[in-house]
Amino acid sequence: MIKMKNFERIIADQIAKVTQLNEEKLVTYIEIPKETKNGDYSFPCFRLAKELKKAPPIIANEIKEKLENDNISEIDKIDVVGGYLNFYINKETFVNEVLTEFANNQEYGKSNLGNNKNIVIDYSAPNIAKQFHIGHLRSTVIGGALYNIYKYLGYKVIGINHLGDYGTQFGKLIEGYKLWGEEYNIENDPINELTKIYIRINEACKEDKQVLENCRNNFKKLEEGDKYCGEVWQKFRNLSLKEFQKVYDLLGSKFDSWNGEAFYSDKMQEVIDILGSTGKLMESQGAQIINLEDKGINTPCIIEKSDGSTTYATRDLAAIMYRARTYDFDKALYVTSYEQVLHFKQIFEVAKLLGLDEKYTKGLEHISFGMVLLPTGKMSTREGNVVRLQDLINESITRAKEVIKSKNPDLENQDEVAKKVGIGAVIFNDLSSARIKDEVFDWDTILNFQGETGPYVQYTYVRTKSVLQKIGYIPNIEDVKVDNLLDEYSFEIIKLIYNFKNVLVQVTEKNEPSILAKYLIDLAKAYSGFYNENKIITDDKDVQNSRGYLTYVVGEILRIGANLLGIEMPEKM
Repeated sequence: MIKMKNFERIIADQIAKVTQLNEEKLVTYIEIPKETKNGDYSFPCFRLAKELKKAPPIIANEIKEKLENDNISEIDKIDVVGGYLNFYINKETFVNEVLTEFANNQEYGKSNLGNNKNIVIDYSAPNIAKQFHIGHLRSTVIGGALYNIYKYLGYKVIGINHLGDYGTQFGKLIEGYKLWGEEYNIENDPINELTKIYIRINEACKEDKQVLENCRNNFKKLEEGDKYCGEVWQKFRNLSLKEFQKVYDLLGSKFDSWNGEAFYSDKMQEVIDILGSTGKLMESQGAQIINLEDKGINTPCIIEKSDGSTTYATRDLAAIMYRARTYDFDKALYVTSYEQVLHFKQIFEVAKLLGLDEKYTKGLEHISFGMVLLPTGKMSTREGNVVRLQDLINESITRAKEVIKSKNPDLENQDEVAKKVGIGAVIFNDLSSARIKDEVFDWDTILNFQGETGPYVQYTYVRTKSVLQKIGYIPNIEDVKVDNLLDEYSFEIIKLIYNFKNVLVQVTEKNEPSILAKYLIDLAKAYSGFYNENKIITDDKDVQNSRGYLTYVVGEILRIGANLLGIEMPEKM
């Protein structure tokens, strides 16, 4: 198949010929102006001032003069504004290229860019026996979106749910279960009942140091393979996973591995032995630590506690070794909150001491995100102030159904549509702003069906389906007359369609799904302008076919983009 022309490359290539500078570097300088009056592409000549030893406006005018003499067929006009070169693309060529590329590619934007490289993504990772609350939503949906997009770009992706199924909290739960297990019906309502036990045992630990000591001993016994502690722990894990799966089924979340912290319990000694052999492992107040001050990290990494039990760090280091050997990864992404920035700085530094190939330690990356806060502040399981994720999703579906009933009471399959809209609202809300921002959880914001929301993107998709249904057919590319798509509203859409693949690449370069979410809003808004300004269904079949085909393309890209974010599209609303 003939590949679509890359217009940024064409511009960079021409500037490279004139300036004798590196094309690869020049293409990274090209910008898309915010206002169409400033062209389709813009090149800031101040980036060349140092190398060419001239003022940016002089550079811009010299390049313009030489390029205009070459009469480049893909470029209609070049303007100089200050130190900027503004390029106006030949619209006929551009529209024809973009629509032909779409017609020849059923999975538009898909590529082999990743060249089958292995990417491990560690995401979701709720704690066993604790509420799966809205704080876990961010890791689950950010990780899920990255999983889908990396895969779409030709990477081999391994999604891992590194469950919090180990640690001192299980010593506490086991102790609480020993003391009061018969008072709670954990079989019927496991998470709520175990949460009550956890809150109660934490109170008991504050009041009695011996209870806290018993809890610590329970965890040590668990690590040493104690039969009773092991059986109780397995029961907690199985019941919790059954509950978590209900949420994963609603969100459409899937994982290739469910190996949690406990999986590495027999793999930690090797980590301790290797670190010991480096001479870097030292004793401090009875614990075994790695001092990282020479790396600019003032807090030591604790490898073994003073009572001989291991830590999160030990298990994460064992996981890095296991994943390097098992998956031969090029990148290993850890999608967790920014509260764990120090933890990952520590383990990524200590991982360099494990004797692994440098490829693996260079590929480790923490994809941090802001916290989900309640209006009253941070959530805490032990304080009991959390919003359950399942409650949030169910509430969103219920509210979506109320909106659908009021707007379209005769709609068929209302429950199915409400589910897609309600869950889409929750996912899109989470992914639509930069991941590093804190999010104050608010029912009214998350379930707002107006403005820049998931339901707005879904509604636009449904509108494209409705238009095509009224036309009665999907026009063929052969019936599209490019002349009918050169108005500003059509051309704005074409430029966005052209940029879809670049958007997906940007998501992976920055590990930022909000780039795609914002793109879908921009495309939906552009279609709304096109729909309001251009008559699509008309007696002029050439016009109808051209605008109908563009409508079809918009719908397909909205669907593909939303699916990559983990959102399903309803056919009617």
